[in-house]
Amino acid sequence: MPKETGYDPSLGSKFVFVTGGVMSGLGKGITAASLGRLLSNAGFDVTAVKIDPYLNVDAGTMNPYQHGEVYVLKDGGEVDLDLGNYERFLDEDMTSDHNVTTGKVYQEVIERERAGDYLGKTVQIIPHVTDDIKRRVREAAEGSDVCLVEVGGTVGDIEGMPYLEALRQFSHEQDDDDILFAHVTLVPYSKNGEQKTKPTQHSVKELRSIGLQPDVLVGRNENRLDPDVREKIALFCDVPTEAVFSNPDVADIYHVPLMLEEEGLDEYVMEQFGLEDRALPEDERSTEWRDIVTQDLEGEVDVALVGKYGLEDAYISIHESLKHAGLETGVNVNVEWVDSEKMREHHEERLQEADAIVVPGGFGARGTEGKIEAIRYAREHDVPFLGLCLGFQMAVVEYARNVLGWTDANSTEVDEDTQHPVIDLLPEQYDLEDLGGTMRLGAHDTEIEPGTLAHDLYGADSCTERHRHRYEVNPEYIDELTDDGLTFSGKAGNRMEIVEKADHPFFFGTQFHPEFRSRPTRASPPFVGLVEAALDESDAGTDADTESEVTN
Repeated sequence: MPKETGYDPSLGSKFVFVTGGVMSGLGKGITAASLGRLLSNAGFDVTAVKIDPYLNVDAGTMNPYQHGEVYVLKDGGEVDLDLGNYERFLDEDMTSDHNVTTGKVYQEVIERERAGDYLGKTVQIIPHVTDDIKRRVREAAEGSDVCLVEVGGTVGDIEGMPYLEALRQFSHEQDDDDILFAHVTLVPYSKNGEQKTKPTQHSVKELRSIGLQPDVLVGRNENRLDPDVREKIALFCDVPTEAVFSNPDVADIYHVPLMLEEEGLDEYVMEQFGLEDRALPEDERSTEWRDIVTQDLEGEVDVALVGKYGLEDAYISIHESLKHAGLETGVNVNVEWVDSEKMREHHEERLQEADAIVVPGGFGARGTEGKIEAIRYAREHDVPFLGLCLGFQMAVVEYARNVLGWTDANSTEVDEDTQHPVIDLLPEQYDLEDLGGTMRLGAHDTEIEPGTLAHDLYGADSCTERHRHRYEVNPEYIDELTDDGLTFSGKAGNRMEIVEKADHPFFFGTQFHPEFRSRPTRASPPFVGLVEAALDESDAGTDADTESEVTN
């Protein structure tokens, strides 16, 4: 009789709390997501929670320069970009409940105090704030075998103290074999090439002073930890040697699960939780991830990403979606950022080497003229083009200006006085005062017209994608825009969701953000279409060059 695997409600959830020390940006999220991938391969239902200690209620109003991309979930939650990594690694859709912020917690506690829910008690960090934190974590974990909880920031940050105290309480309220604390820390090299353990020792000392003893230590270094370094960390941090793991640098973040599997982190965690008997046998575990991320890629495609933020994290989901499309088509995709604010100067020189052009989303007027120039170049030179959200809108503006001759055409977001507002504010946005959480957000259905490029890409009469915008194509101009050239092949009622151009190798724009649903195991159709079109154009150019050489 086969043994049972997967979620058993009677057993409840196991919790892995992931903290970080020494410095931020070490890769706590990727470490946690990679562990989750391995546990998922072993047959367990895994979910994740990201704790962000900032006072913002969500990430929606944050500047990408400070915080990177705002990632959008299916329920419209605007969250930390690490939730994107969790969705990509676990191939699970999260909700806004999986992102806990200080703003959310305090808002809830204060609203309850105003309503009199605390029955006259003095409202304090302990127990009221910590109780709310614990409640949120437990609710997010419901229905899962293992819940990974990443605490943002580093141990010792004043903003994170209530969360660490909540975790300390949590550990007293759960059975010991239901909780595991994993601490990710830096093990730097000294000038003479020695791996130094002192930063890790101090970080763990700080953690223990709060009342938390790590069960697992993950050392970040360029290379694997030396055996004597593992022994030293174990001795001074009071953990077994077998609980000290290396997480060295790898060529691609999607190889981190493979590295941690070699280190045996997943097996150790399952052993500590007593889950070995419920795991799939090794020869029955999914190898899909390994097969995809280790395949040999042949050839390459160069994609110009025309945006105003010179920071990869600001467009991380687009970068990853292009990578996923490369994995599906079997090619390397090189992404080159092109500053949209400088596009009006020598823009052809900046784009002529590109096999494809992507114009991403964004807000505000800065850089929009450069994006329009890039779209014009793509349209006139038959370069495969993908426009996302604002990029979709600017494609409509570019066509109205340079094909229909409405030279002042614009979005009212950029120019309120334009005589041709081909892009205008959503009707429901006019009376709004707050900025946070008030856009058209989350998953919405789009009806796709048969016989179009969109229909070919999605292979269906509809698609569901995630949105984040305040402006849309003005319905008053649809007839003139589609008389000769543009096709709005995807619609949601009277809202234009997809635009394409039939007499172009690949000219495609979406009001939605397909990058938020792309996965290594399930690449986004518009991105796959772009890369395939770029390959076709590249092959055509190579054939033409060869023919020219033969003729000469």
